[in-house]
Amino acid sequence: MRFSLLALAALGFLQSAAASPKKIYGVNLGSWLVLEAWMLPAEWEAMGGQSCSDCSTCIATESAFAKAYPDTVDQKFAQHWATWFTQDDVNKLKAAGINTARIPLGYWIVEALVDRPNEAFPRGGIKYLTNGLKMLKDAGIQAILDHHALPGVQTPGQMFTGNCTSDVQFYTDYNYGRALTWTAVMTILSHLHPDFSTVFAIEAVNEPIMDASQTPGYGEFQKNFVQTVRAAELLLGISVPGHAEIKPPSGANLTVAFAHAQTAGSSGIFIPNSAAVKAVAQAIPILIRMAPELGFSILDPTAARGRSALTTNIMDINWQHNNPANPAAAAIGPQAYDNHLYYSFGGVADANPDAYMRSICNLQRVQDDAAVGNSPLWFGEWAVTTQFDATDDFLFMWADAQKLAYSQGELQFWNFKVETSDQAGDLGRQWSYFEGLERGYFTQDPSKVHNPQVCDPYIGNATTTSTTTTATATTATATTTTAATATTTTTTAIATATTASTTSSTISTSASSTAVQTSSTEPSTSKASTTPTGPSPSVSTAPFNSSSSHA
Repeated sequence: MRFSLLALAALGFLQSAAASPKKIYGVNLGSWLVLEAWMLPAEWEAMGGQSCSDCSTCIATESAFAKAYPDTVDQKFAQHWATWFTQDDVNKLKAAGINTARIPLGYWIVEALVDRPNEAFPRGGIKYLTNGLKMLKDAGIQAILDHHALPGVQTPGQMFTGNCTSDVQFYTDYNYGRALTWTAVMTILSHLHPDFSTVFAIEAVNEPIMDASQTPGYGEFQKNFVQTVRAAELLLGISVPGHAEIKPPSGANLTVAFAHAQTAGSSGIFIPNSAAVKAVAQAIPILIRMAPELGFSILDPTAARGRSALTTNIMDINWQHNNPANPAAAAIGPQAYDNHLYYSFGGVADANPDAYMRSICNLQRVQDDAAVGNSPLWFGEWAVTTQFDATDDFLFMWADAQKLAYSQGELQFWNFKVETSDQAGDLGRQWSYFEGLERGYFTQDPSKVHNPQVCDPYIGNATTTSTTTTATATTATATTTTAATATTTTTTAIATATTASTTSSTISTSASSTAVQTSSTEPSTSKASTTPTGPSPSVSTAPFNSSSSHA
């Protein structure tokens, strides 16, 4: 059955744009719509995939799979999409108090952007995204759409890009343009499709190359990304802070509304022939073609009335080194900044419990970012993984300490689950939120910790140590306390972040260049630094390349 959005709006089915939760307690829905084979080795093998130490040399990614099995790829992935993230998972997330899901997506979910036959990916994912968002909406869980895998590949040699290759081509005008069109499509869907109504943020790029000298044009892309989101919103008559509204003519479809917006203009955003406006123009025919597949009409821009601007989300300035652009300079309206900190890939602290605790309990990431306008800071990925064989006692402490540190900003755990199988071994112990709950590392209420004083013995000295001190945990029996209260009780260890409101106009080049000169114990370390291949992925098999760290 097909519905018109005007009729849905009249019946009250459309909701105003979801505001960001007052406090984000989130997880990632990783390996669902961007499959990462290391997280489900048995299923991947059963599908016909392969495992190898170098993911570019075998069928280890979605692209390689699509090329190897062109006749069955869509069927195989439809089965995966239908079973990896289910209503049962949503029920578990709701019961655990999770209020936000960060959803990694590939550019190929908008199939018109795939350059066939040169590129190959499974088709049909958009229907599963729509259904998943509906399940989340019905459970009261909000969503962040994370552009996890970019056209042309944004980082070399990684499964999460969907195409494991050393040939990185994202940082080109052509692929920047495709990414902006993807952004326009997702922005308009978020405002017009009723099942997208709890989407409150869109992320520009997941984990770009850390060396800014290797990402030409990325700073300009950040500005164009934000302008694309805002141009799409202006097209729909949505208010954008600091800019005059453009009201679509009564009865106009998207095509007519676009022509009207071009003549109406808006303070430097809806400029004909700009990258943002070109992206919106290219998105409209794509959306028209997608409408039948999604089962309703999305051509009525007036259905977006009453919606508010989405939050644009960009990896923070400290993700890169070598004089990166400051993403705060791109902000128009609500914007948040993302950082991923994984101790398990090295370069953060010595590989022993004492060094880990001293590092996390003195973390200043939120404050450092706020000082250069990168606030609020979201820790879009984190885990309880380690470089050493951690005891359960330590993992109770480690979970508490990270929650206290990251809750100064916002936090989203990687991942909601991983496979349970002989091939996966003990993978879930440190990578699965569900298993962490079962083992008791995480409190059932995500706003609480086991031991609010967990950092007290470690405050004031972040110096790493080479000793193999085994920390004793008192966390399992401690009374649970809200993370907010716990942070207050440990203000000497984890200072409350200054909610800096530095505007892009006041951020200087010198601030941008010094922002990356932080302690060598706090590099922006990615799960991408190595790919777990054995039963104990918490122990890194490849040392972290310190040259990839912003330190």
